[in-house]
Amino acid sequence: MNGIGKDNGINQVLRIALLFLVLAWCFYILKPFMLILVWALILGVALYPVYKKLLKRFGKRKKLGTLIFAIGVLALLLVPTYFILGTVFESTKELIQQIRDNSLQIPLPEEGVKSWPLIGEDLYREWIALAENVKVYTAEHREGLLNFSKNLVSGLTGFLATILVFIGSLLISFAFMFHAESVYKSAVQLFEKLVGKDGEEMVIMSRDTIRSVVKGILLVAFIQAILAFIGFKAIGLPAAGIFTLLILVTAIIQVPAILTMIPAILIAFSMAEPTFAILFAVYSVAVALSDNVLKPMLLGKGLNTPMIIILLGSLGGMLLHGIIGLFVGAVVLALAHRLYTYWVQQKSA
Repeated sequence: MNGIGKDNGINQVLRIALLFLVLAWCFYILKPFMLILVWALILGVALYPVYKKLLKRFGKRKKLGTLIFAIGVLALLLVPTYFILGTVFESTKELIQQIRDNSLQIPLPEEGVKSWPLIGEDLYREWIALAENVKVYTAEHREGLLNFSKNLVSGLTGFLATILVFIGSLLISFAFMFHAESVYKSAVQLFEKLVGKDGEEMVIMSRDTIRSVVKGILLVAFIQAILAFIGFKAIGLPAAGIFTLLILVTAIIQVPAILTMIPAILIAFSMAEPTFAILFAVYSVAVALSDNVLKPMLLGKGLNTPMIIILLGSLGGMLLHGIIGLFVGAVVLALAHRLYTYWVQQKSA
């Protein structure tokens, strides 16, 4: 009998070891595609409510509805991206050419800059000195400026590669949404195996957390970037695409957009009529502060999890894992908060 029990123990150990081996093997096979798959899952969860509403209009023609939805979403993504990146690459190309030709020019500031509180006099003096000696400066620092420009182009190329990965993830997300019912059922079964009867609640909370972060952080950042781009183009701001890209990045990483708007406003006052510059400044400040209105409306809306938990999870996750951590961090912290609440309630009962 002891021998039989010992054999059963060995068999259990072998089974667990084999299971871990298979799981590790699967992980390393999928590792090159992990980022794309995680993004696809996030996008599928975020876009599914809109997709579901659209499908109701098509009845049983599910494939046709999915195709039209995919074309519409890709158009909404690619058209603004094309204009913004096109402007960025054009501005960068012009900058590199001007540095090579020693023809880079900085517009002279208006006299009104002197009257700005605190920094007006010093800013005007430094600005006028730089504008009058820019040719000498670019000639003396030509190599450094060119290296900076090349690094900027390299960074933009990397950003473009990220956009392509994002588009690939979006295409996969359409497949996830097409098979949403079976994917949801499988996720519930997995969570029920892991946490018991509360498995479906955990799935729903994870789903709602992802949607909250998409709306409260990414959507707000995208709205701010588009509104800023409209203002930059209207005032004729040089390098409008670069400024827009900075607005998008700073909004995603939760740095106040006003920090990027201030240089744009200063340039506008140096090149435009005072009336138009003032209107642009008011518009820019309104765009920069719009997240204070949009985030409370969108972040954490409809969730039982406190908004501060979602925000801390998003920021901490991003610092740890990059952009994907916005979602992973929020979901993990929300799940931890739910498990903690459940444990405390069970203990007090």
